[in-house]
Amino acid sequence: MNTHLARGALGRYGETLAARRLAQAGMTVLQRNWRCGRSGEIDIVARDGDVLVVCEVKTRSGGRFEHPMAAVTPEKAERLRDLAQRWIQTHGGAPPGGVRIDLVGVVLPPRGAPVVEHARAVA
Repeated sequence: MNTHLARGALGRYGETLAARRLAQAGMTVLQRNWRCGRSGEIDIVARDGDVLVVCEVKTRSGGRFEHPMAAVTPEKAERLRDLAQRWIQTHGGAPPGGVRIDLVGVVLPPRGAPVVEHARAVA
C-alpha cells in the first residue's frame, strides 16, 4: 500500500474521531480541513460557546512514534495562531470569547479501541 495514501487515510480517520470527541464535549464543528493557500491547513474549526477553537489533530498508529501531544512545537503554535487570524478575517470577525487552540491526539493501538485525548488551550 502507498504509505502516503495510508497516512492520509489514517489522518482522516483520526480527524473523524476528533470531530466526534469535540461534539461529545458540546462543541460545534464548523469546518474541517480549512486550507489557506500555502499558509497551511486547520484540521478542525469549532465553536465552544462563544469561543472559536482551532484544533490540531495528530494521529499515530501502533505506538512506534512520539506521543501525538508532543507534536505542537512553538513554531506550529505560531502557524496555528496565524491561520486562526486568517480564518477569522475570512469568516466575519472574531467571536466574543476569542480564539483557543486545542489539540486532539489519537493513538490507534495494534489491538483495541482508539485512545482519543483532547487538550484545551495548548498554545
